[in-house]
Amino acid sequence: MSTISAPFVFSPVPPPRHPSVIVQDRIAIPPWVDDLASFCRWAVTPDFPTEGHISYLASEIWVDPSTEEFLTHNQVKAAFSFAIMSLLQGNALGRFVPDRMLLVNKEAELSTEPDGLFYTWETMRSGKLRLVDTTTEGFLQLDGTPDLVLEIVSKNSVRKDTVRLRDLYAKAGIDEYWLVDARIEPAMFDILQLKQGSYQEQSAEEGWQISAVVNHSFRIAKGIDPLGQPQFSVEVRV
Repeated sequence: MSTISAPFVFSPVPPPRHPSVIVQDRIAIPPWVDDLASFCRWAVTPDFPTEGHISYLASEIWVDPSTEEFLTHNQVKAAFSFAIMSLLQGNALGRFVPDRMLLVNKEAELSTEPDGLFYTWETMRSGKLRLVDTTTEGFLQLDGTPDLVLEIVSKNSVRKDTVRLRDLYAKAGIDEYWLVDARIEPAMFDILQLKQGSYQEQSAEEGWQISAVVNHSFRIAKGIDPLGQPQFSVEVRV
């Protein structure tokens, strides 16, 4: 089965159903963006903002125009990306996709950019997840259901990450949801497992979380860098 699909087939732009929405004089949501298909159409145009984070969450357009925090978000995301990608160097299981890649799932009415996601080669071969070819700029989004998603909680994303995305990722059928909050002490890290349509937390021994998807255990560790700033790493064991 093909792992590449065409983007949404869009009808002509309908008459506006709401006025344009301007966020902090920086992000403008066009009046014709009022459902998942129109949001996805907007997301691959030159008019889609390149700053901030914008998601379509089952009839809600979620906008965070703030810049990513360095120590508890950017560097934590980098630590998880490094750990998973290093593991995959010697394990031909699948591909890890860092942030800034659009994930669309029609069943969950979801369009968002996770902080990271992973899919196995079999998931892609089966058609559960597909690369979307824009025909002019290459592949700009993934359509369907990956095997796991990663989100790092920030000040403005608490409800989005812990409530809305938890529900929508489950509805999309994603087997694991890796949820991290490094703003608190000790840092919180859960690998939520999808069971009977909802995510369930698992018990953790000394902070180790088991991933059935990649068949390894992970935990987050906090140290101090030479300048006295917090520095996070992700430990991996079989």
